[in-house]
Amino acid sequence: MSPDLERLVRLQQLDTTIEEARRTIAAHPQRLAEADARLREANERVESARQRLKEANDARRALEKEAAVFQARVTKYKDQLFEVKTNREYQALQHEIATAQSELSAVEEKELERMLEADQLTIEIKQAEAALAARQKEIEAEKAACTREVAETERALTGATAARAELFTQLEPRLVALYDQVAKARKGIAICTATRDGLCSVCHVRLRPHVFQQVRQNDAIIQCESCHRILYYAPPPPAAADTAATPAP
Repeated sequence: MSPDLERLVRLQQLDTTIEEARRTIAAHPQRLAEADARLREANERVESARQRLKEANDARRALEKEAAVFQARVTKYKDQLFEVKTNREYQALQHEIATAQSELSAVEEKELERMLEADQLTIEIKQAEAALAARQKEIEAEKAACTREVAETERALTGATAARAELFTQLEPRLVALYDQVAKARKGIAICTATRDGLCSVCHVRLRPHVFQQVRQNDAIIQCESCHRILYYAPPPPAAADTAATPAP
C-alpha cells in the first residue's frame, strides 16, 4: 500500500476512534442519570409501600375507635335492660342492641381487613427493601464501571488526538483537504474498503472493472464514483482466500 494511502487509512481509523470516544464521554452524564432514575424508582416503591402501610394502620386505629363506640353502646343498652319496666321498652332496647351489634360486627370486619392488608404490606415492604438494597449495589457497580470506562476512553481520546496531529504533519495538504472535504460530506467516513466482489463497502455501488483493479493495487488515491469516498483494498486473510479459491466438490 502506498504511504499516502496508508496514512489516510490510519487517519480514518483515528477519527473513528476519536468520534466514538467523544460519544462515550458525552453519554456519561445521561448514563449516570438513568442509573439514578432506576434507583429512585426502587426507592419510591419502598416509600409507596410504607405510606400505604401507614394509611392502613391509621384506618385500622380509626376503626378501633369506631368499634369502641359501638361496643360501649351495646354495653350501655344491656345495662339498661335491667332498668326497663315495660315489655315495649325491653323490645326497643333489644332492637337498639341488635343494631349496635350489627354495626359493631361490620366495623370489626373492616378492621380485620385492614389488619390483613397491613400484614401483606409489611411483606411487600420487606421485598421492596431487599430489591432496593440489591439495586443500590447494582447501581454502585454500574457507576464505578462507567467511571472506569470514561477514564479509559479519555486516555484513548488523548492518545488518538495526539497521533492524529502527528499524522497530519506527514500528509500533503492536498490530501488533507480532500479527506476533510469527503469526511464532511459523508458523515465522517472519508475512506472505506472495496469488497472482494468489486463493490464500495459503504454505498454498495459496483466499481467498473478497471477501477476495481486499480483499487486492488493500493498504490493510488482513487475515489468511489458514486459516494466519492477514497477506496482501498484489504485482502482477505490467507485461510479465507484459500477457501474462496477452492472450488466446491
